Amino acid sequence: MEFNKEIELKKLGSRIREIRKSKGLTQGQLASKMNRDDYQTIQRLETGNTNPTYSFLLEVCKGLDISMKEIME
Repeated sequence: MEFNKEIELKKLGSRIREIRKSKGLTQGQLASKMNRDDYQTIQRLETGNTNPTYSFLLEVCKGLDISMKEIME
């Protein structure tokens, strides 16, 4: 099976959106919990339009109060 970066980034973004919504958070609220000034970064992540760094994903996990494993499932 061939690796498709675009598809994988969209799946990652969808998973993050699903978790964020299940916690009742808006993109702006998540950004605030991550000490970010804007929600656009979260928006780009959730739509698969950015390839996040490991450290950024750790920030997202902290903002969502979850483990990295939960995002990857």
